[in-house]
Amino acid sequence: MPACGIPSPIVVRQSSNVRVDLVDRVLRYEITETFVNRGSRVGEADFMFPLPKGAAFQDLKLSINGEMVAGETMSADRARQIYEEIVRRQRDPALLEWMGYGLLRARIFPIAPGEQKKVVVRFQTVAPREGDALRVDYFRGMRSNQVGMNQELEGRTSFVLTYPNDPMYGTAYSPTHSIFEQRYGSTSESDGYRDNYDDRSFASSYRGSVRRVEVRDARGEVTLLIPIRRSTSAAISLLANAPGNDDGFALITLSPPAVRPRAVPRDLTFVIDVSGSMSGQKIEQARAAGKQILRTLSPMDRFRLIDFSSDVRTFRDDFSTANRENIRSAERYLDQLDAQGSTNISGALDEALSSPVQSGRLAIILFLTDGQPTVGERDASVIAGNVAKQRGSRRLFTFGVGADLNVSLIEQLALEGRGTASFVRPEESVERAVGIVASRLTSPLVTDIRVHADGVRLLKMHPSGPVDIFAGEDLVILSRYDGSGNAVLRFDGQTTNGPVSWTTRVYFPERSRENPFVARLWATQRVGYLSAEKRKHGGSQEINDEIRDLGERFGIPTEFSSYLVVEPGMNQRRPDQITLRGAVGTSGGAPAPAAVQFEAAKSAAAQRSATSLSAADAASGVRDDASVRRAGNVTFVLRDSVWTDVRYKNSGTMLRVKPFSDAYFRLLEVQPDLREAFSVGEHAIVAGRTMAIELTPAGKEQLSDRDLALLRDRW
Repeated sequence: MPACGIPSPIVVRQSSNVRVDLVDRVLRYEITETFVNRGSRVGEADFMFPLPKGAAFQDLKLSINGEMVAGETMSADRARQIYEEIVRRQRDPALLEWMGYGLLRARIFPIAPGEQKKVVVRFQTVAPREGDALRVDYFRGMRSNQVGMNQELEGRTSFVLTYPNDPMYGTAYSPTHSIFEQRYGSTSESDGYRDNYDDRSFASSYRGSVRRVEVRDARGEVTLLIPIRRSTSAAISLLANAPGNDDGFALITLSPPAVRPRAVPRDLTFVIDVSGSMSGQKIEQARAAGKQILRTLSPMDRFRLIDFSSDVRTFRDDFSTANRENIRSAERYLDQLDAQGSTNISGALDEALSSPVQSGRLAIILFLTDGQPTVGERDASVIAGNVAKQRGSRRLFTFGVGADLNVSLIEQLALEGRGTASFVRPEESVERAVGIVASRLTSPLVTDIRVHADGVRLLKMHPSGPVDIFAGEDLVILSRYDGSGNAVLRFDGQTTNGPVSWTTRVYFPERSRENPFVARLWATQRVGYLSAEKRKHGGSQEINDEIRDLGERFGIPTEFSSYLVVEPGMNQRRPDQITLRGAVGTSGGAPAPAAVQFEAAKSAAAQRSATSLSAADAASGVRDDASVRRAGNVTFVLRDSVWTDVRYKNSGTMLRVKPFSDAYFRLLEVQPDLREAFSVGEHAIVAGRTMAIELTPAGKEQLSDRDLALLRDRW
């Protein structure tokens, strides 16, 4: 749902606040834009609000500083002429992202020097469905070239969604942004909310209470899904993106039923490295992490504590019931741990795997170390092989502290153990890293979940094997798909009440430019998994080629995509990331330094867990700066003053087009996918399938029939 103003050069947009309330399946939007005159003379702003496609508006209102004013509304066809006129006149390609939308337009005048004026737009629309979820969207053009128009960059945009705190609604999820959540005991609290967004505790009563989620930097397009749960069936939704000339991309989410099964009791084992290298702050944090784990236990859980250095010791020989007395005794045991000696990793893992798995209980091992094996079996491949033979149905989560690790061993133990690998830098908190994972693993609800599709074929799924769902979590699966049309998704899993199976009918499009973020999310996770596979087996030409292709196609930094760090203006990236991207050895090359391997594994672990674009970019070290820009799934770098698609190979057919000419707008008409790409600027090169398009002042002003045929065959 877009909102923006085009002010005169002395008037700038200061901030934008978007509030959306879900009431009885109706979304009530309120967008507040603040403009300020930074000049010394009277100014004005041409306020434009692109109307969302297909929205059934009710009660559309426009208010400027509290006074109701008339705004001109127009259809997408009429609005197109306005967009083209402004793009031509102001040489502002950022507006191209709005083409295809309707338009609400109003003039804000006068704005005195130093004066602020607020514009409020209110409207309602029915929330669209995505399978078993309600979809909430907000879109505002990036206005990325305002500096070129002698205007300051726009202020931040905040986005807040509130919806009933009712069992029928699951937890909101955003595939585009990181969100912060809070729940309120009454609706009145939501007007004077507290600054505590990570509070995920339920209000004591559902009646009148609301849940509030916030996106604090709502750049680009914001998408959220609110699952609609039935009492005994899960909510399943699908977001698809299909380029048309290749397999499609799918994001599948599952939210457990409103009436949840009884939680599965856990047998939790915490294995702590207490070798000499763990002395000082690390052993103190490890003790605190152990106590934090103990606090996550319920009376039906059991636990073991194992500490190791040269030798292996245990709190007790077998599992202890998580009652108050045993937990207090375990905390005293942790307080007495002392760091000294060498590192017997194989012995510690053997001990952790020695207790048999009891039917009906979920066995979880948390393993923490800061070193390589120096006592007992020292060959990492042998250790990993022995664990694979003994692990059975246990889940294994690993924590590697510092760079003095065999990172591949830490990584593979977790991946093959259906867990996660966490890598903690020396200056980071061990306690926090363990606490984040431990808090997520409370109250397992459904285990061994697998997804099946009838009607299409799911390919290269992540995660690929059976997975578990814990209380407060939803399952997010990213996949490619072959085929199109109506299909049935089925999830099978195990609960304390026996096996469960949930199904829903969905539609996989043959071609769709919607949801481009799904493709980049899948690619980010894929790179994370391939990176781990390469460390395990030493790499291969096939893996190298796939990593290279994904990095170039989706602008993901890899060891093969050095363009993201060698271009001028990239000094904002952390030095360790610069080293990482240029130094990780390829197949057949010399081994990379330990610190570089550590950073590569840490980045890959974050990529594998990324379920939003903001998390994916953070995991990959991607950020827009003076020399790098994104437009949809295309990444551009500034080379010789030309925004160049990183996929461009400087070969093949090139179609040169003059910006803002008839040919320029004809291109956008026949290839709407170019709108986002052309919005980066008026001098750019965009790569297609077997040809490229260059925007240049020396380009064509009219397209011939031959040009159109070329686009049809090669783009």
